[in-house]
Amino acid sequence: MSDASSPATTAAPDMLELAALLCSRVCHDLISPVGAIVNGLEVLDDDPKPEDREFALDLIRKSAKTASARLQFCRLAFGAAGSSGAQIDLGDAHTMAKGHIEDGKCSITWNLPRLLLPKNRVKLLLNMLVVAQHTIPRGGMLTVDPVGEGEAMSFRITSTGHNARLPQNISELLSGERGPAADAHAIQPYYTRLLAQACGLTVTLKPEGEAIIVTAS
Repeated sequence: MSDASSPATTAAPDMLELAALLCSRVCHDLISPVGAIVNGLEVLDDDPKPEDREFALDLIRKSAKTASARLQFCRLAFGAAGSSGAQIDLGDAHTMAKGHIEDGKCSITWNLPRLLLPKNRVKLLLNMLVVAQHTIPRGGMLTVDPVGEGEAMSFRITSTGHNARLPQNISELLSGERGPAADAHAIQPYYTRLLAQACGLTVTLKPEGEAIIVTAS
């Protein structure tokens, strides 16, 4: 008989399933702004009044900007981002992070130096930001600080905001105590753990006072 108190586990996804789930995650991020563009174009097709036309054009502009920012972020956070052994400028990562995450509710304080880091470390940082954003569903501040220096640098992200909390199961997915469910939401923290392992690091998620801390060390 199995121990009912042991954590639930599922088999790790194979490479094909991992790729499919990451693609689903990217599509999930793009559905909303692309759908808004389609809605705006439908309004224009109906030969609207001038005020409705201006509203539709404004919706299309904002949604196209959001879709572009999310695509650029996802390309860096989930994509190949150059050849094996490539390095990525942390300044570029900052730009991508701001475009994707800052939305009027959530903002970023970036305390990292501008330097080149191995691409998996930068991809890990961007995925840690996504994890951290989930801890402040009503918005707030993400403060990014370095841990160490040079190419061995890792990261600490402090989430502060109203009702900051630990999202269900994410800590276990990051630590490996729980296997990933077969959905696009669970695959992102699982992928974050894979990136950390590739960098020889471990990602932890824990409360500290009223803040939530995401650390790679």
